[in-house]
Amino acid sequence: MRVAVLALQGAFIEHEQMLQELGVETFEVRQLSDWQQPKDALIIPGGESTTQVRLLSSLGLLHPIRQAILEGLPVFGTCAGLILLAKEEDGQPRQGLCTMDIDVCRNAYGRQLGSFNATGHVSGIGEHLPMTFIRAPYIHRTLSSDVEILSEVDGHIVAVRQGHQLATAFHPELTTDHHLHQYFIQHIIPSAA
Repeated sequence: MRVAVLALQGAFIEHEQMLQELGVETFEVRQLSDWQQPKDALIIPGGESTTQVRLLSSLGLLHPIRQAILEGLPVFGTCAGLILLAKEEDGQPRQGLCTMDIDVCRNAYGRQLGSFNATGHVSGIGEHLPMTFIRAPYIHRTLSSDVEILSEVDGHIVAVRQGHQLATAFHPELTTDHHLHQYFIQHIIPSAA
């Protein structure tokens, strides 16, 4: 198994380390030639979603990545990655990959001082999972019945699955807990094969 990790900005190294600890080969995507390598899945890390969209567009990566996801490439987006996958932001169409039927609220918990840690239940994965929220979004609502809500914190949706797509408002890669990455490897990637 070989997983591409978008490495334009954000906590991509932490995702790579977590996957490598699980015995998964990774490679970084920084330009179109990187993207053209064989891959079984993609991770889109946190960071700043507006910057990531601008970089994806200027590097010619936005369309090919979107097309690959629409054609079934498994993807896991965390924080800004969730925002990039969302079709709407605050009820309005948004710029990005726009492959998930979700409406997000960006910086929902405030700026840096609104960052916090929590523990929560994630359906199909486990109880008391550590969740690190950094300038985190949350999901206002799902836009289709194809979206499965996996977790809520304080009444806000913070983890979803839609077919071969997994997204969290929090950063599992910034903890030592491997459950979400294991779920992606064991359940999301095989389901797209």
